Amino acid sequence: MKKSLTWIETIKNETLGILRWFIPGLGVKRWFALLLAGITLLGVGMAYYLLDFYRNSSQDSILPVLDVASLRFFPRPMRVFIFILLGTVLIAVGLWGLNHALLNPFLRKDRRLVDQIADFRRREHGSRIAVMGGGHGMATLLRGLKNYTNKLTAIVTVADDGGSSGRLRQSLGILPPGDIRNCLAALSNDEALLAQLFQYRFNDASGLGGHSFGNLFISALADVTGSFEEAVAESGRVLSVHGRVLPATLHDVKLVADVQIPHVVNQVRVIGESSIPEMPGRVRRVYLEPNNPPAFPPVIQAILAADMVVVGPGSLYTSLLPNLLVPDLLAALRSTRALKVFVVNIATQPGETSTFEVGDHISVLDEHVGAGLFDLFVCNNRREGTLPNGVEWVNIDQRALNHPVYSADLVEVEHPWRHDSEKLAKSLMDLLLERTGPLND
Repeated sequence: MKKSLTWIETIKNETLGILRWFIPGLGVKRWFALLLAGITLLGVGMAYYLLDFYRNSSQDSILPVLDVASLRFFPRPMRVFIFILLGTVLIAVGLWGLNHALLNPFLRKDRRLVDQIADFRRREHGSRIAVMGGGHGMATLLRGLKNYTNKLTAIVTVADDGGSSGRLRQSLGILPPGDIRNCLAALSNDEALLAQLFQYRFNDASGLGGHSFGNLFISALADVTGSFEEAVAESGRVLSVHGRVLPATLHDVKLVADVQIPHVVNQVRVIGESSIPEMPGRVRRVYLEPNNPPAFPPVIQAILAADMVVVGPGSLYTSLLPNLLVPDLLAALRSTRALKVFVVNIATQPGETSTFEVGDHISVLDEHVGAGLFDLFVCNNRREGTLPNGVEWVNIDQRALNHPVYSADLVEVEHPWRHDSEKLAKSLMDLLLERTGPLND
């Protein structure tokens, strides 16, 4: 008896769901009517073609009204053509109107429907790309790549302990949301408003000085949903993100550095991602505490399934290496068949990579994760514009030429020490296309 009631309830719910399409205000009933009229006329036209209604002339004279309605004064082939044409036109208009009635609430007003659909389908068939890093460099890359594919996975470091993220991490005991917030905003389809809201930072007079709205939003969602990863996923839905943003690990890790300070014999141990760039001296090694955090399982799956994995651009010691120091993640990166690319910064970063050339970046990577991890190093070859004080161009030196290096103009004209998102994304997609060949639709 219970199964029968369940079946009846299912039919009832489905019926009520269909009837709801006919409530006032949806703007779809008129198009349903046009579709029905078009199908009817199309059916009449096909009936003329298949059946012989005029086999008995006496019956025709009994129903003179049908003679007029059936357009008997036209030749029979013409009648078939008229009904089929009218039916097809009404069906086409009905489908067009119904599609617009259903899709209009979700479409951008500044672009045509066909352009949006074509763009969406193209990105749906795009390559699977995993991007690894943190900070503004990663957001810049994601902002460019989202124009080529929806199959993006951003793998973000969770070692950040400065600013708003550090304060929330200390007071609420959650993973730092700042870099994740930046990636979500970069992947948003509505960067004009919602992403700006996520990036909005309160002033000191508000009592929330230094905190961004996005950080507070993710923190509140983590408390409501009971998990940080679910909070990030829900934030992505709010921002209409195509792709995923994943923490490298769900473990509470700290970044530690051994720094060689001038005129001091022994290296100094510095704890905290935000403290490392402030310590005078040269960073010799960085590591995580604890040193064997488990990777977030979806991250491993994304790396193994990717067509291309991109590390960088970003702060070498405090944004890029913390991801590569997660043992499971590094093992997956070595095992994947994806094209593995490291994007070298355009300019040096005071406190981390002062006086560095491309060869220095490669040497640091080799020292921390072993040689031969990356298939290609992507560098900038344009050095035009004025850099801030204390910042220098990262040059392609002779040591770098012993490795697979690809160079191109990647500079953002207004801020020449930063990557241009469109130039960088296009270069990476061209490299992937050169390796894999044209993608099949």
